[in-house]
Amino acid sequence: MECIVLAGGFGTRLQSVVNDRPKCLAPIRELPFLAYLFHYLHREGITRIILSLGYKHELVEEWLRHYSSPVPTEVVIEHEPLGTGGGIKFALQKVTDDNVLVVNGDTLFSINVPDLLKSHRKNGCSVTLGLKPMQDFDRYGTVDFDGKYITAFREKQYCKNGLINGGVFILNKEALQTMPAKFSMEQDFLSVEVDKKNVGGHIEDAYFIDIGIPSDYEKAQWEIEPIH
Repeated sequence: MECIVLAGGFGTRLQSVVNDRPKCLAPIRELPFLAYLFHYLHREGITRIILSLGYKHELVEEWLRHYSSPVPTEVVIEHEPLGTGGGIKFALQKVTDDNVLVVNGDTLFSINVPDLLKSHRKNGCSVTLGLKPMQDFDRYGTVDFDGKYITAFREKQYCKNGLINGGVFILNKEALQTMPAKFSMEQDFLSVEVDKKNVGGHIEDAYFIDIGIPSDYEKAQWEIEPIH
């Protein structure tokens, strides 16, 4: 299975601690975060990575030239911001399979990809989101899930127990065909498809971290398992 890694953002919230490189290159101990993400994707059976870059893409390309990636990797570059959905649609031109895994370049959600794919094929939706159970949180919006379909997305607020979109999903290659070149995946696509019962979900209580804010970036330094 192929995977699109979205790593083109500015990383505004992390600028106070990492301001000289894209978030995906933020160092975790001795290696960039992207190395840990590639290691996870290789472990899950991903056969090809399409790395979607934008901000300071030259630095990522330079790192790739010296890094022995465990998975063949191809780069696409957004020369102007296309939005979360537009970036995916732009990268889809490189995808050869019917379905593709999509992950964020600043998030590690160690979901079982074969199980996620199995759920996606079973539910018949155009997209299936990996859902992470969380407790006592207010940083993320939540989703309502009926066991097969996601029925609603909820705004960020304090939640004692809930499911969040883990930023890992499987997408049908043709799903974004009619969308414009620039759009928001969340607002312009997912929120519309939810009303059509066309967004599936797969719950897994696997390890999750988003290094997009300084406190979680600091936590990642000791929490993420070293690569052996």
